[in-house]
Amino acid sequence: MSEFTIEDHGDGRFAVSGELTFDTAEKILRASEEYFEDHTQIEVDLSEITASDSAGLALLLEWVTWANHSVREIRFAGMPEKILAIARTTEVEALLTRGERWSGFIEAPDEE
Repeated sequence: MSEFTIEDHGDGRFAVSGELTFDTAEKILRASEEYFEDHTQIEVDLSEITASDSAGLALLLEWVTWANHSVREIRFAGMPEKILAIARTTEVEALLTRGERWSGFIEAPDEE
């Protein structure tokens, strides 16, 4: 069974871990609606994704489209190499940053 988790790190920061595949993409999309709805600026850390495919890329593009249509901003950190490779091959890599519209995006907390 394919598994994933979405963790809320506060202030519009989220981490998705596990599989970002055909088996999980729709479930992640549905789960993210509740997490994302109260935020205008969202950052999604994907560095703990263990498996991904073109459905994972489709999910990220769906999030970008949703952000643009609902006047929100979304950006991704720790993009899986497989998703980047698919995005480059299909010439949609630039679309992955279309959800980053405003300067002064979420500032990283000071680390000491």
